[in-house]
Amino acid sequence: MASGGTFHNLLLALLCLALTLSVGGEAARRFWIENDTFMKDGAPFQIVGGDVHYFRIVPEYWKDRLLRAKALGLNTIQTYVPWNLHEPEPQRWEFKGFADIESYLRLAQELDMLVMLRVGPYICGEWDLGGFPPWLLTLEPALKLRSSDSTYLSLVERWWGALLPKVAPLLYNNGGPVIMVQIENEFGSFGDDKNYLHYLVQLARRYLGNNIVLYTTDGGAMGNLKNGSIPQDDVFAAVDFETGSNPWPIFRLQKKYNLPGKSAPLSSEFYTGWLTHWGESIATTDATSTAKALKTILCRNASAVLYMAHGGTNFGFYNGANTGQDESDYKADLTSYDYASIAPNNFFHLLICFCKSAYLHDLFTGQDAPIKEHGDVHNSKYKALRRVIHECTGSPLHPLPADIEKANYGLVKLQKVASLFDIIDNISDPLKGAVSEHPLYMEQIGQMFGFLLYMSEYEGKVSSSVLSIPKVHDRAQVFLSCSTDGVRNRRYAGVIERWSSKTLEIPNLRCSSNTSLYILVENMGRVNYGPYIFDRKGILSPIQIDGITLRHWKMCPLTFNSLDNLPKLQLITQMPNARASKVSIVHGHSEKKLQESSFYSNESASAEPEFYEGHFHIDSESEIKDTFISFRGWNKGVAFVNNFNIGRFWPARGPQCALYVPAPILRPGDNTIVIFELHGPNPELTVNLVTDPDFTCGPRQ
Repeated sequence: MASGGTFHNLLLALLCLALTLSVGGEAARRFWIENDTFMKDGAPFQIVGGDVHYFRIVPEYWKDRLLRAKALGLNTIQTYVPWNLHEPEPQRWEFKGFADIESYLRLAQELDMLVMLRVGPYICGEWDLGGFPPWLLTLEPALKLRSSDSTYLSLVERWWGALLPKVAPLLYNNGGPVIMVQIENEFGSFGDDKNYLHYLVQLARRYLGNNIVLYTTDGGAMGNLKNGSIPQDDVFAAVDFETGSNPWPIFRLQKKYNLPGKSAPLSSEFYTGWLTHWGESIATTDATSTAKALKTILCRNASAVLYMAHGGTNFGFYNGANTGQDESDYKADLTSYDYASIAPNNFFHLLICFCKSAYLHDLFTGQDAPIKEHGDVHNSKYKALRRVIHECTGSPLHPLPADIEKANYGLVKLQKVASLFDIIDNISDPLKGAVSEHPLYMEQIGQMFGFLLYMSEYEGKVSSSVLSIPKVHDRAQVFLSCSTDGVRNRRYAGVIERWSSKTLEIPNLRCSSNTSLYILVENMGRVNYGPYIFDRKGILSPIQIDGITLRHWKMCPLTFNSLDNLPKLQLITQMPNARASKVSIVHGHSEKKLQESSFYSNESASAEPEFYEGHFHIDSESEIKDTFISFRGWNKGVAFVNNFNIGRFWPARGPQCALYVPAPILRPGDNTIVIFELHGPNPELTVNLVTDPDFTCGPRQ
């Protein structure tokens, strides 16, 4: 029994400890790793997490998606931070709307969820250029991305200097929700520049302090972990691996690349599905096998983060792309990041199991997420994973959230309002047009996304010629025209694609003067992973006709900022198949206009890029609901609803046929749909706004 003095001293010590733990409730907040266990506020903690990316969800739905993740049984949210969203132009910072990361993190905390933050600077994530701003591609000499290149590092320092001070107050130890911050992403499958990783660690600690748990993520193979882990900097090495793998040998391997006692077993990307590119078949992964694989981790007290818990949408032009053996083997990602997705064939399944390669994972894995693109949780995968999480962790089974209501607004009739060539001067950026001896790439003239029209002339002498563009990124539509008796007639010649043909036979229009050549190039999304990530867009090589290099190019970037004014931009008022065209090319503030004359097309209008517009009415605020636009019967293009770019469609290639339209972009009264169709519309000139779309489609028969 303690003496009176000893007892008094013990009581005093306990009182001081209690006061320390209770002041503002903050002094007790601490997250760390010891004895190969995550520790939170002095107690062991199991991370049951899921990726939910704020930039793939309209901000009005952030809370809804996080609540659905919480009802799944998750206690932690993981999200990337895409540099290109937050610094679209050098030192022009964006932290509002989709980019309001501070509000997103605070919202997670309000819902009692922790956050694992993946700040890059490279993120991959099937996101354009792996999250890098495309203006990095304009710098000369060319940057060496993801390296110790001094110019690159100085730009990373400037970016993190804007971002990390916003993150610091939101760290768990400072009273916020962020328990861990990731350095780079799967670097071990890309390179072995440890000086680069050390620099990132030092920079992160400068802003975030020494108490935050920094981590890396790499594929669960020796080579990946050897190249990507940095335990000497006290950085925790997490792993990812193919869902069907036995996790425990990989977790044992993980221990070799962490400091003693600092290897809490964590699969920081537990794959819930597989990635799909345009032109691939679509399928789903099995809910039962996915849940069984998660159980082998959670029920042995290891931690896992679902990639993805909820995928969302690649709105606008932000989708990424992958390559195969070379950069010509190009595969662009779908607009949807929900991925009722491609299942690997047996060859790739065996290859992934054998290699445990992060490259293969990023190339083939994606989602089939339990929380669907539109928020649906009444599906077998969500329910199976929820049961396993409850069984293994004892987390309460919250009631399933109701699905968000959707509306069937029916058929919408559209009308053609203009050919691209009719209004090119109205939708081009007058500050970015250029004239050059040789073709310039898109980024070089400030066109970071979308389309660029190249124009030149040549002398057509033979019955037909061969047009050669050895390097086009990514897809070029070719048109010809000439003057004959004062009438210019334009003809569609065909397509040259990065992944297939590099030459095109073009006819001789028998012009009395030179033949005009128009090449419309689409940037379909920059490569986000692998050795070919330095992915400039546009025409990147000389252009030849019959072996002769064409010179004197005019380049006209397309912008889509004023599509609500399309009806005012000189609509089709000529006789059928006749159009007036006034093409404006500028460089800086100077303007040069091509000859204004009437056009006549010998081909059907379906070969020509055109704008279509339609309207639908919503009577009241209460009738505004989510919907889907089915593009069945259309070909390829981009769609806008109320001036919001909802993404690319390509039903002629498939497999995605419908685009998600979240309710917050709709409004009471008149709603406008504008479609930029590159080849040919649905013959009936309609789209269907439905609640339960036929999501998949493919090539026309």
